[in-house]
Amino acid sequence: MALQDAAQIVMRDMVEADIHAVADLCFEQQWPHREQDLEMLLSIGTGLVAEVDGTIGGTIMSWRFGDSVAMLGVVIVAVAQQGRGLGRKLASAMIERLDGVTVILNATEVGRPLYGKLGFTELSTVCQHHAIAPAQPLVELRQGERVRPMGAADAHVLKEMYSSSMGMDRAALLETLFAESSTVVLCHEHQQTGFAMKRRFGRGWVIGPVVAPDAAGARALIAHWIGTLTGSFCRIDVPEATGLGPWLQEVGLPEADRVTRMALGPAPVPDREVTLFGLAAQALG
Repeated sequence: MALQDAAQIVMRDMVEADIHAVADLCFEQQWPHREQDLEMLLSIGTGLVAEVDGTIGGTIMSWRFGDSVAMLGVVIVAVAQQGRGLGRKLASAMIERLDGVTVILNATEVGRPLYGKLGFTELSTVCQHHAIAPAQPLVELRQGERVRPMGAADAHVLKEMYSSSMGMDRAALLETLFAESSTVVLCHEHQQTGFAMKRRFGRGWVIGPVVAPDAAGARALIAHWIGTLTGSFCRIDVPEATGLGPWLQEVGLPEADRVTRMALGPAPVPDREVTLFGLAAQALG
């Protein structure tokens, strides 16, 4: 028996003390996550690590959104441990914990075949756009519209809007993001119709979530934040179906990568009155 095959693998709950090792795995995979980003993700969810002879060789996290939906993310296997089925073991263990709910994830091209074998079906494509933010003129608003800073009275409305746009309860997540982000609200005749958030992430800043009634509203919200980030690294993850890709390319944020949204179980049904135009994070959906 090869020494590698004789290695002892121990799977256990991820704890805060593991974050430095998880960040090292992210760095090895050329993922941008800082320790602060991973700490936030763990604080609102749960995780597993696979220790191989006492060293963390793989990770996975999950987050529940209401009683019927959960997300998987931060699925990493160290380069030295790949090809041994560690990713499948981690995913299967976490899915077992989430028994009875629909499980959703955004799969890389490398990970997509594994999730297909586990029973996940493909739903859609999410496109990652990033670059050093260029100078950006504001998008002209329609009559009666304005973009303003979020006020204390907006929180409840934005939570309902975000949850409706995804067909799942996102209130607790948004409460956490309020503390991490700056938020602007799109209004029409004093009625909130959309919002967009900006926060530190990875190499610079991420814009998301972005929720709006239509693409014109989404462009106005996104342009507002791009305009504040001129000269800084800026990222946004958008569902391909929103059609925002060509516009983002035009304003100087080219597509850098894409992932496949997959589900194990019935996919949640969003409300058609508002649309999710930008993700909070690939892991969180």
